[in-house]
Amino acid sequence: MARGMNSTRTPPRVLAIAGSDSSGGAGIQADLKTIAMLGGYGMTAITAVTAQNTLGVQAIVPMAGDVVAEQIGACIGDIGVDAVKIGMLHDADIIAHVARALEGVRAPMVLDPVMIATSGAALIDPEAITALREVLFPRAALVTPNLPELGHLLGRNLATSEQMVGAAEELSHMTGAAVLAKGGHTEDARIIDVLYIPGSAQGEGRAVQFEHARIDTNHTHGTGCTLSSAIATLLGHGQPLEHAVRLARNFVIRAIAAAPGFGAGNGPLGHHAVRRLD
Repeated sequence: MARGMNSTRTPPRVLAIAGSDSSGGAGIQADLKTIAMLGGYGMTAITAVTAQNTLGVQAIVPMAGDVVAEQIGACIGDIGVDAVKIGMLHDADIIAHVARALEGVRAPMVLDPVMIATSGAALIDPEAITALREVLFPRAALVTPNLPELGHLLGRNLATSEQMVGAAEELSHMTGAAVLAKGGHTEDARIIDVLYIPGSAQGEGRAVQFEHARIDTNHTHGTGCTLSSAIATLLGHGQPLEHAVRLARNFVIRAIAAAPGFGAGNGPLGHHAVRRLD
């Protein structure tokens, strides 16, 4: 159990809505490992089945939208939910069904707009991106795009940490959601992530920067999935957003450092080896 998570409490119920990664490094598999390590009870709604490994994605078969919705309804209707993590949503039909299935859910939702795999493979139908932005982003507590995804959502190329700050604020204003822009794709010596929290009636929005030294490794498969599911789990524990992001980043950093070195390409993280967050 990671430090700070009380094992005697009733675990938060965390629903992960995402694709399956046959190699276990990303997607639903990474979500469940993360949720368990952080003291949550993981549930799933699988949106697609992929054949993939550390070398890339070989095949993608999306689930029917109504089947995805049935999975969501089955979990929420019986067990309930304290937080939702949304990952890969392959097409507009799945997005529409997910949105309807989540109507009335008041639990915080963390949306990772998975569009392109680290290997470069497209993971979402281009026509679905507009639906994702218009239907689900406004309902999310947090959206977690990496730099290429953030640029794609805003319709321009982004390359630097300086550009990322303004882009995170812009996307937040467009959607009403908080935005965590991930800077792993910049060429900076340090990783800089930007959390933009929109304003309220009490004040204006604000940006918070997090940074750490870049880790020299090829084993980063599933970092985005791990980060978003960690944030969702911590929100389910009742942590405030900024602190949940800080702790979740620490979890990912430690999981990267503990990567077991599996595979000939971009290998998985060492979720099992993380014992503390601070």
